[in-house]
Amino acid sequence: MKNNSYIWISLIVLIFGIYAVPKIVNKFKDTGVVESDRLNVANKRELKVIAKAPEFSFTDQNNQTITNKDYEGKVYLVEFFFSSCPTICPIMNENMVKLQNEFSKDSNFAIASITIDPNTDTPEHLKEHASLIGAKMQNWHFLTGEQTAIFDLSKKFNLYVGQNDDAPGGFEHSGMFALIDKKGNIRSRKSEQFDYPIVYYDGIEEEGVKMLKEDIQQLLKE
Repeated sequence: MKNNSYIWISLIVLIFGIYAVPKIVNKFKDTGVVESDRLNVANKRELKVIAKAPEFSFTDQNNQTITNKDYEGKVYLVEFFFSSCPTICPIMNENMVKLQNEFSKDSNFAIASITIDPNTDTPEHLKEHASLIGAKMQNWHFLTGEQTAIFDLSKKFNLYVGQNDDAPGGFEHSGMFALIDKKGNIRSRKSEQFDYPIVYYDGIEEEGVKMLKEDIQQLLKE
């Protein structure tokens, strides 16, 4: 008799499972509580507002005047570089192209690459440089202008640039990328080691590119 009781209990549990479990799953789907949503919430990180990005107005590789207003409503990156840089710029170029390729289909993503050697980097020269490194995205502007204005802008961003005849190529500059949100704010994640924002992203190391891919994607959804 005891064995028969176990069999009947097992049958009742099985029938309940067949009937009830699909309804419970469908209920979660209907209310939008699905695994992907839970993962998105879990993976979302706080991206701190650092400051308002400074205003600028320069000429791009197509001889068009480009200002910060052309980037309104877009998530974009800012870097300072020069085309003849023999040290870190080729690595920065390569990593920026990776980010271009990751987000090129999203019209709300853009890049501002600002030269610190405007005497060499004319619009025509920058157009050749863009083609050489594989910059194909319409919203990737290579910008040039008065050197004083460019150096002043770098100070406002707090991204180091400098002219140094003893440095390779005659200039020094930061290898960091600034991440700007759709409202024109400089944004960044917090350091994993310390409870403060990293402010800028490493444009040379692969880890910096990885972090940017994650954080650009998040900002594009905001």
